[in-house]
Amino acid sequence: MALSASLFLRQSQSLVMTPQLMQSIQLLQMTHFELAQFIAQEVEKNPLLELSSGDDDGAAEPAAEPFGAETQERPDDRDTGEERLSSDWYESGQSGGADRLNSALDTSFENVFPDDGPERHADVPELVSQWKSMPGGDAGEGYDLDAFAAMQPTLTDHLNQQIPFLVTTAPDRLIAQVLTDHLDEAGYFRGELAEIAERLGKDAADLERVLAALQTLDPPGVFARSLSECLAIQLRQKDRLDPAMEALVNHLDLLAKRDFHTLKKLCGVDEEDLIEMLGEIRGLNPKPGSGFSDALSETITPDIVVRAGPQGNWLVELNPDTLPRVLVNQSYYAEVSRNTARNNQDQAFLSECMQNANWLTRSLDQRARTIMKVASEIVRQQDAFLLHGVDHLRPLNLKTVADAIKMHESTVSRVTSNKYMLTPRGLFELKYFFTVSIGSAEGGDNHSAEAVRHRIRALIEKERPDAVLSDDDIVESLKGAGVDLARRTVAKYREAMNIPSSVQRRREKRALARIAAQ
Repeated sequence: MALSASLFLRQSQSLVMTPQLMQSIQLLQMTHFELAQFIAQEVEKNPLLELSSGDDDGAAEPAAEPFGAETQERPDDRDTGEERLSSDWYESGQSGGADRLNSALDTSFENVFPDDGPERHADVPELVSQWKSMPGGDAGEGYDLDAFAAMQPTLTDHLNQQIPFLVTTAPDRLIAQVLTDHLDEAGYFRGELAEIAERLGKDAADLERVLAALQTLDPPGVFARSLSECLAIQLRQKDRLDPAMEALVNHLDLLAKRDFHTLKKLCGVDEEDLIEMLGEIRGLNPKPGSGFSDALSETITPDIVVRAGPQGNWLVELNPDTLPRVLVNQSYYAEVSRNTARNNQDQAFLSECMQNANWLTRSLDQRARTIMKVASEIVRQQDAFLLHGVDHLRPLNLKTVADAIKMHESTVSRVTSNKYMLTPRGLFELKYFFTVSIGSAEGGDNHSAEAVRHRIRALIEKERPDAVLSDDDIVESLKGAGVDLARRTVAKYREAMNIPSSVQRRREKRALARIAAQ
């Protein structure tokens, strides 16, 4: 058979990941904070996009109605006297409201300080002018109370206020400042003295001397290099670091294992003295810097809100605070299109902007609908959990939810990533409701692994010092409740929850009982 060149026409189908499709997938797994940043960037690049605050005058017409924006009115959303007062106060800081507040302030000063002589109250006009020069005065700028809120001092600030009274020479203050920069959030020193000494051109002995002085600062235990040293510093300041106590803090590994028999030999004390020493150790602070924070705590904002309905059902809503409102300014597009009709380059730019704007609004709408579908199915599957608690949490996987809402498992996985649901039982991540299944001992419905862990924790918390449950006892107790679980699985769950073994728990509970009896 001779070889020859020929042409063939073939038709095939393939899935192509376009840039817009890839961005739609990325939008699905973004948190509301990441989504807000992404939208802000798109609004900055696209002149046809606008962010709606909910009180627009109709200049911008949405290409797609934001999903979940209309919810049933809730009783706590009604206008109360406090809300009106807060609204009036905020309005007074806006343009126009400042004049009314300034006028009221002038009147109040006239009422408090009657005109009985300019020499008595000559400083009153100066006070009024100083107040008007503040943000939100005659300038008409927004009055932000957060700008005047006191900031919580950090651990570094607290130490820097004490160091000048402790370290007097300039070289030692430099060393103290460098050592302070190597503190972690718990107040422990995490630097290497030899490396710091070489970098500063100082002797390691000088750094040891300054570090020893810094370890006397408040809070007690700060600048320690280990937990043992942290506890030793606090005991030394209390004048309680005797040889027996020093031996105890040097063998914290035995204390963690509850090996009290070996500790009595090492410390040279009897059982009664050891129990007293353990009570003192429990009164110390293992993290002296925990009372200070270098960063503001971030509040988790739920993406979905679940509340009880009037007919015994569950109402699932998207949180309006996390729902972006992006509008497409159609009137601006029409006006600019008329003015640039002859310019092909500008017209192409406008068309691309309109296409991207429409795509973004549709993608956001589809994202909201997908989250709503997944959340509604989770609520339907976990109805018993919402009614009765974690003991009734059902085993659930991604495939079950995906099949119910006719979507792919990967889509459900992206939706449940870093999304939170506020329920009458508390705030939970969506992935919390997905747990593996554990067989039933009586052939009934399977149990959720999270519910089983909760039962194990509850059984251990109810233990008495003279009746500590072993892993075999927990297996028998769970089997009596209809949970078929192997002993090694109980041990795995117990270790995952940082619960010690029965031997260690027995020692600890007996020691704590004796401490409480004293």
